[in-house]
Amino acid sequence: MGRKIFISYKYADDDVYNITDSSNGCTVRDYVDKIEDTIDSSDHVYKGESDGEDLSLLSDETIWEKLKNRIYDSTLTIIMISKNMRDALKADKDQWIPREISYSLKEVSRVNSSGQSVTSKTNAVLAVVIPDQSGSYTYYTYDKGCCPSKCRVLLTYKIFDIINKNMFNLKNSETNDCNDGSKVYYGDSSYLSFAP
Repeated sequence: MGRKIFISYKYADDDVYNITDSSNGCTVRDYVDKIEDTIDSSDHVYKGESDGEDLSLLSDETIWEKLKNRIYDSTLTIIMISKNMRDALKADKDQWIPREISYSLKEVSRVNSSGQSVTSKTNAVLAVVIPDQSGSYTYYTYDKGCCPSKCRVLLTYKIFDIINKNMFNLKNSETNDCNDGSKVYYGDSSYLSFAP
């Protein structure tokens, strides 16, 4: 059965590896276009905005209503993790990505056109880490060699709180202590899955 897919991302972040044929650079939107092109429309439905869709003339409230309608009946939210996705000078609550993720994780009741109450389900969530302009992921993740398990470090303090709080949150997860005193998680220990 297909999924209804919503993608949460920072449109204009251009500190990403160029996957286009253009010498003008690349933005996260180019990655979203690639995902949109690969979604089999006979099986899956893309719920996000199209590249040509201009929401800039709309008020924040109108944009938010449009986004909520798209997220409401989606089943999968993909978060594009990019180097400059988070504006450190703004509170998380004042940025679009945390709002979109929060709404994706909620069960929201609405009255449909027949007058019946319908409740959305919590979306599955997948985070995709995009390489920076130099092709590196080290702004967010890197391999750590001090442990025999050769673990991978995620710099969770660089991302939004709502993402951070949905990581390493599995009760009774399998862990071990690393030689440097940090904790190593094994298996699927997070509600949010990551794919670099």
